[in-house]
Amino acid sequence: MKIIDVNMYNVDEVGVYCIKNKKSTGYRRKTDWFRQQLSNGLRMLIVVDQQGKQLGFIEFVPSESAWRPVQAPNYYFIQCMVLFGKNVRNQRIGTTLLNSCEAEARSNNKSGICSVTSFGPWMANKTLFVKNGFESAGQLERFELMFKPFHAQETPPRFIDWTKQRKNYAGWNLLFADQCPWHEKAISDIGKSAEANGIELRITRITTPEEAQKAPSGFGTFSLIKDGKLLADHCISRTRFENIIRKENSNGGNSRG
Repeated sequence: MKIIDVNMYNVDEVGVYCIKNKKSTGYRRKTDWFRQQLSNGLRMLIVVDQQGKQLGFIEFVPSESAWRPVQAPNYYFIQCMVLFGKNVRNQRIGTTLLNSCEAEARSNNKSGICSVTSFGPWMANKTLFVKNGFESAGQLERFELMFKPFHAQETPPRFIDWTKQRKNYAGWNLLFADQCPWHEKAISDIGKSAEANGIELRITRITTPEEAQKAPSGFGTFSLIKDGKLLADHCISRTRFENIIRKENSNGGNSRG
């Protein structure tokens, strides 16, 4: 296997791993986002086998430009890491990707590397990180912040308390970023459903790391919130959204924001 360093010159050929349909809006949004964030130090590495099949990838960035609500001065932050298939996991590809991130962090005199984990959906759990020497820097709701310092005296990263942001959202609100290529379809489907159900849904595209760090959920790049109540902290389908509507209505909520 080998590791492909994705950059502005080969991204059109290599792609962004998670979504294969290069004609989709989500793919275009992700690649545009990728190019824009390269100036912030964004890195994407994709592992391929001898036949060129993509087996997994890692996306990381200097923590000051992280798209999650974390504060970790002088760390590298792993935003996303995906491996598909049990046979791939058994090949230590995840460890290979973490080692590549760590090597780059050390070469750039970083204090360490860190990532937000969860055993819930749309995010890697902490198992691989623990196996590779990471420790916990804290938990909030379903999320746990894992980090690997390079020296004992390094200051641990910390969560930015996203629960304090929720009071700022009245009515139905959906916040998302182009960091995930699957968000675009979800936003389109949810928007159509909201209109069909008479819901005044305010949709906000998060366009900077600073905005993501001030998001009302630990996921940072996707939040469905109504009158200060978080209803979803990760990408959801139209069916899931309509189930949420029914639940809110059965609880006496008003569908109009």
